[in-house]
Amino acid sequence: MSIRWRRREVGLLDAVTGWARERFTSRQIVLGLSLVVGLSTGLVAFVLKWGIEEIRVLLTERVATSQMSWVYLVYPAVGILLTALFIRYVVRDDISHGVTKVLYAISRKKARIKPHNRWSSMVASAITIGFGGSVGAEAPIVLTGSAIGSDLGKRFHLPRNTLMLLVGCGAAGAVAGIFKAPIAGMMFVLEVLMLDLNMASLLPLLTTSITSVCVSYALYGTNAMFDFSLENEFSIAIIPACLVLGAVCGLVSLYFTRSMNWFEQLFARLKKPWMKFLVGAVTLGLLIYFLPALYGEGYNVVGQLMQNASADEIMHNTIFYGTGTRSLLLYLGLVLLMKVFASAATNGGGGCGGVFAPSLFVGALTGFVFAAFWDKLLDIPDGREGFMSAQNCVLFGMAGLMSGVMHAPLTGIFLIAELTGGYQLFVPLMIVSASAYLTINIFEPHSIYAMRLARTGELLTHDKDSAILTVLNLGSLLEKDFVTVRPDWDLTKIVVAIQQSRRNLFPVVDAAGRFAGVMTLDDVRKYMFRPELYRQYRVRAFMKTPPAILTTADTLKAAMQKFDETKAWNLPVVDVEGRFIGFISRSGLFSSYRKTLVDFTAE
Repeated sequence: MSIRWRRREVGLLDAVTGWARERFTSRQIVLGLSLVVGLSTGLVAFVLKWGIEEIRVLLTERVATSQMSWVYLVYPAVGILLTALFIRYVVRDDISHGVTKVLYAISRKKARIKPHNRWSSMVASAITIGFGGSVGAEAPIVLTGSAIGSDLGKRFHLPRNTLMLLVGCGAAGAVAGIFKAPIAGMMFVLEVLMLDLNMASLLPLLTTSITSVCVSYALYGTNAMFDFSLENEFSIAIIPACLVLGAVCGLVSLYFTRSMNWFEQLFARLKKPWMKFLVGAVTLGLLIYFLPALYGEGYNVVGQLMQNASADEIMHNTIFYGTGTRSLLLYLGLVLLMKVFASAATNGGGGCGGVFAPSLFVGALTGFVFAAFWDKLLDIPDGREGFMSAQNCVLFGMAGLMSGVMHAPLTGIFLIAELTGGYQLFVPLMIVSASAYLTINIFEPHSIYAMRLARTGELLTHDKDSAILTVLNLGSLLEKDFVTVRPDWDLTKIVVAIQQSRRNLFPVVDAAGRFAGVMTLDDVRKYMFRPELYRQYRVRAFMKTPPAILTTADTLKAAMQKFDETKAWNLPVVDVEGRFIGFISRSGLFSSYRKTLVDFTAE
């Protein structure tokens, strides 16, 4: 019955896509699909936020705030366990590092994302975060939205560049819907996913972002995510402080990025899933038990800092409860330092979530702590010129950390402005974001999402030349119609091989198939018409070593460099064990490069 129903569903979808392709132009189809993506991502964002909040309230509404509670030891571990079991036995695929997976799909998978990502990361992250996992829902929802866009594009058999655009629309709609921030959604696609913005892509991205935000407005109101009221307007006197805060945010971003990678590598060394779960659950449980602000995404703490909440309200369930403002900065400093380990423990132990929310959380704490130290250091009283309002600095810090961790200053500026309605602080937001980005760029050239792919040469960038070489696949350019010869073959067998081949180039391999060298027709030509020499000459007499050898691990960029260095027309390709795979020709590489360039620049 289910097979019959699936066939009907596929037949109906094929009929719809065929009808649309007959009656509408490709641009009209893309625009219509961007509208559908916007509606879908807006609904998905609402469902995810609702699910996280319902689980959180169900678990914690009766927990007392005046003392430490054992639930903070148990709940996160239960959430990680349930998520790990869901991924292992239901999804049966790796769904971590959502934004990195989108980047990888764009650069290496022709923007094709597995269908299960339309729902799997959403369910997994709701369980993880609802039970107190110290990660964010934004990366999973970006993967979900991108998967929706990819799936729609595949159903309409759209070309690669259009499919990439729909993946970008899904990501933009996800960010726009969950934050009610349409401009930030578009900037995220431009800076983090590194898709080029032109007139052909502008309207679909805008349509998706606006549609997603409208769905969010309809479902849970038009209010900004954080309730913010401006206390101190921008003045020239705070520019030095903004520059220093930006530099501090850049350094904190460096700490965040490198600590996250270091801790993730520790988990990667643990081969058994139960060991990863045990280490992650114990680490996260202890951190949250002593520092409950690490529980969940942490947006409630950000809201408290913006509203100038009391110290006891911020430090509830801790040993610091009741100590007043004397311990607040110490507590927030500890939370700031430990957040990265709590996030890495959540994902490393088997949970599912992103670093979007943790970076905003750490940024808010950085800004708050900086304001307190800056004003005390310079002895600036409240309200005087040059005074750094703690509430304003919470916003500045969030923009700075996002700019540093994600290498996305425009996203940070517009997201914080849209999250709070704090457009009056646009200039200081720009100063802090630019300063943070310039600071971390000295130490880390890539964002926390892109650095994993950059190490292996699989990152798509705005550089057209580099982007095309990244998109092209070494395997797709392999030419395999070569007749191989053995080093010990005599001229009799060589002549037979020449008769069978349509090429004038012959790879020489040993009995195990390992590459030994090359032989050309020109080398043999003057001997092949003299039968009396057939028993005297063997392949090794004509064999030469090629000027360079490519491996299956090489990128196309490396292949292009070897062609430029050697001036060769053909280069052999071997696998990791040295076995011959095929040849790549200079003409074939440049032909594919030219075709891909046309696809990239076509509107």
